[in-house]
Amino acid sequence: MAEPVRRVVIVGGGTAGWMTAATLSTALDHTGTAVTLIESDEIGTVGVGEATIPTIHWFNRLVGLDEAKFMADTGATWKLGIEFRGWQSEGSAYFHPFGTYGGPGDAAMFPHRLIRAWRSGEAAPIEDYSLTTRIARAGSFVRPASDPRSLLSTLGYAFHFDAARYAAHLRGLAEACGTVRHEGKVVDVARDGVTGQVTSLTTARGEVIAGDLFVDCSGLRGLLIEQAMQAGYEDWSHWLPCDAAWAAPTAAVEPRPLHTRATADVAGWRWRIPLQHRTGNGYVFSTRFEPPDAARARLLAVLGEPPLAEPRLIRFTPGRRRRAWVGNVVAIGLSAGFLEPLESTSIHLIQSGIARLLSLFPRADADPLLAEQYNRLAAREFEDVRDFVILHYHLTRGRTEPLWRHCQAMSVPEPLAYKIEQFRRSGRLMLASDELFRDASWFAVLTGQGVAAGDYNPLLDVMSDADNSRQLAAVREAIRAAAARVPAAR
Repeated sequence: MAEPVRRVVIVGGGTAGWMTAATLSTALDHTGTAVTLIESDEIGTVGVGEATIPTIHWFNRLVGLDEAKFMADTGATWKLGIEFRGWQSEGSAYFHPFGTYGGPGDAAMFPHRLIRAWRSGEAAPIEDYSLTTRIARAGSFVRPASDPRSLLSTLGYAFHFDAARYAAHLRGLAEACGTVRHEGKVVDVARDGVTGQVTSLTTARGEVIAGDLFVDCSGLRGLLIEQAMQAGYEDWSHWLPCDAAWAAPTAAVEPRPLHTRATADVAGWRWRIPLQHRTGNGYVFSTRFEPPDAARARLLAVLGEPPLAEPRLIRFTPGRRRRAWVGNVVAIGLSAGFLEPLESTSIHLIQSGIARLLSLFPRADADPLLAEQYNRLAAREFEDVRDFVILHYHLTRGRTEPLWRHCQAMSVPEPLAYKIEQFRRSGRLMLASDELFRDASWFAVLTGQGVAAGDYNPLLDVMSDADNSRQLAAVREAIRAAAARVPAAR
């Protein structure tokens, strides 16, 4: 049996590096395994994503995060969902809530109840059946109930926060658990002449840091996974044409919205994220359809106030590494792939990469069969999230700009085309058990993007249309009453 991993070396800090360090230093405590992180203050981080999805609670619990302290340290605010403006023409809007529709225990069947009502001609606004949406619109907040019989159990929430402050917060946790940080750029990667595995890294200061397992959190450049291990990259820009973003902060606002805003624009979309100490703004766009200078001017024109800092341009190629684990190198975060922040999935993909690494943690020989499983799971997750993002672009109607005409006309991946057609014909949401986005999310976006289901589950035919309407009215009234009791967010 091969020796255990005794030295884990993480290359790169930022959100991915310090999330990985905090997790591994906690999980490997008392095993005798040393965790080292190398980062350079000279190298900036992307830091676009300041919004999360509810899966972040798993990570926060894993590393023992104190929620109140975390929110204070990072300037965090509550996030109950995403509002999409202008995706079905100027002036249109819909809400993707972090929670389920209808009453408790009815998440899978409730969309069919609504579809039946719509097909019978009933005007039943979807937002009236989401408690999460109702309290978000009202500026109210309460945590989900643990009692599955409570209407409050249908709620879901995540956070907006300052990514740089989040990394600093996690650094404190990681170092308290024994992670050792080395300052400096990596200038040389030494590899074993026989196995090809990485053996040590040399920094610009001349330090030589040896390891058994290396985690690449170096961002888009992929210092280890691509430059050293040549993992390859799968470019998805034919489906996701946006390849750049301008980011600019403005002053904080009161009252702070409890959602992220994503507004479709000429060559992409704009985000607006409320934090305690500032507001994050940005414009994700395609350089094929709008030059960077024009995109910058467009963002500044809609801000309505001077930015607190000069807008920063970020360039990227949407896609993923063909292999996220090669030899004894595992890529986590942007080094594993980049999917634009439309559905706030960047931090989730970091934590799911960490979770896979924990479940497949190797011995020092880095058995390639473990890497094979890791790569299979990572590829499937990236592709599932990719398809959910493509859904927004492809189904946009009412916009006639060149970018949007391109997206409306393009072919989409077969699994996505199948899901759309199934929903159009049968009202079914064909989701695998391990997909990130569940029934409520697909229902919200498909409905919000104007896809009408042609049928519903015939098991509902045991009741009449009138009985179905009465049940919907009861749910609607229960949600209205519950929302009225939720206090204003503090």
